[in-house]
Amino acid sequence: MTTTSTHGLPAGNGDGRGPGTGADTAPGVDTDLSTGTGSGASTDFGTGTGSGTGTDFGTETDSGTGAVTALGIGPAPGTDPAVVPGAATDSGFRAAPELHTAPGPRIAPGPRTAPGSGPVPGTGPTTGDRVPFFPPDLFHEDRDTLLRLLHEIGTGAEQKFILGDRTRRFEEALRDRLGAADVVACSSGTSALHLILTALGVGPGDEVVVPALGCAPLAAAVLHTGAVPVFGDVDPRTLTLDPEDARARVTPRTKALMPAHMFSVMADMPRFTALAAAEGLRLVEDSAVAQGAVLDGTPAGLWGDAGLYSFVQVKSFGMPGEGGAVVTRDEETGRRVRMLRNHGQDGVHRGLHHVIGVNSRFDEIQAAFQLHRLPGLDARLERRARIAAHYTEHLTGLPGVTTPPPGTDGRCYYVYTLLADDRDALRDHLSAEGVDTHVYYPKTLPDQAAFAPVAAGASGPGWPHARDAARRQLSLPVHHRLTDTQVERVTEAVRAHALRTRG
Repeated sequence: MTTTSTHGLPAGNGDGRGPGTGADTAPGVDTDLSTGTGSGASTDFGTGTGSGTGTDFGTETDSGTGAVTALGIGPAPGTDPAVVPGAATDSGFRAAPELHTAPGPRIAPGPRTAPGSGPVPGTGPTTGDRVPFFPPDLFHEDRDTLLRLLHEIGTGAEQKFILGDRTRRFEEALRDRLGAADVVACSSGTSALHLILTALGVGPGDEVVVPALGCAPLAAAVLHTGAVPVFGDVDPRTLTLDPEDARARVTPRTKALMPAHMFSVMADMPRFTALAAAEGLRLVEDSAVAQGAVLDGTPAGLWGDAGLYSFVQVKSFGMPGEGGAVVTRDEETGRRVRMLRNHGQDGVHRGLHHVIGVNSRFDEIQAAFQLHRLPGLDARLERRARIAAHYTEHLTGLPGVTTPPPGTDGRCYYVYTLLADDRDALRDHLSAEGVDTHVYYPKTLPDQAAFAPVAAGASGPGWPHARDAARRQLSLPVHHRLTDTQVERVTEAVRAHALRTRG
């Protein structure tokens, strides 16, 4: 959560929603670019990474493997990879070759993006080097646009670097896309969680049921409000919070349920909606990784009182820096979040603070960049979905390996995560084959030093499924920059290990 104070803003209310009132300092006194740009590390947009070393935009491989060299951008736009004749599968991919044969047929390429909206799906780095878990050239095609926007905004007469017209237009574009009542851009997904909980009145004396497996903000955001996170176990197949386990952990002090969509699967939001209604609880949907996912016709983020997205670069709609958004069907919740993100101001009367807020404002350069990339989001998501479907088709049923549940409803393809009985051996094998992988949560939250004191007094059966998943989970590359050949290379490497060691 960004807490940098602002010593002066250009004329206006600082909220991008009207002219506002009040005197301000001269332009350029405070650019406040610390709110989520994160792009000042280098002008070179990701010229290769090393093992465990971030790219120039902060993407970490964390693969525990050898150095990744700089990669090209693959075939030029408008040129499709060759498709070798063969039987097409339901996923739109060609059948995988037999083990130990030469590289086989290619995957049918995904749909094109709109001009100027990003790379053509499937035209990522060429083969011959390692298969990267995070694409080191994620923003390669957008380099000139980003530099142009930086110059345009940085030299503009308005000198509006935060919460300006571009942020307003970005919020409106997401709101219209979702059919939400409000979308409020903020400094990060973590900050979005804290803003939602605060807006819903969660505070000291309250409890919030959260999954035991997941990212630290699930528990930390609750603790920052003064409330207590109560850890629930996860479903062994979906790896999301188990509704029945969550029900068993509700007490008279419980104020909210906070399921999180995990890896490739949305939580069981229909059951959580029913549980929240039956118990009189608020429902916060941690949809940070699930932008673009839809369950039973309802977009991720709009099932409960409020949800959120994260725009950190490794997410499906990532950008070169930090950022997030709160999404809600409730106008009043949106209004309160909007005040809280900007020091409690209402966006009309600058300098009047109605509640205790924080600095969680959004950067104008990033808003303009995200508006530029939004038209290509569907094509990038579709490419990820096709890759995931290919993995599921060819890896399901392998000995010692469990794939995510099949299907498309309620699916998000932020990452593709297997459960492997011999996870570390599989990871070592893939590394030796030139495939980078990632272990997201090596320990459950209650087993982490930061949260163990909170969990120490918890009663109940513990978190056996979450602990089993932490021991066995391994994520494969699924980003849209992968070529068809790279996808087959990953697939065959997993199959070779499973069939050799368990066959």
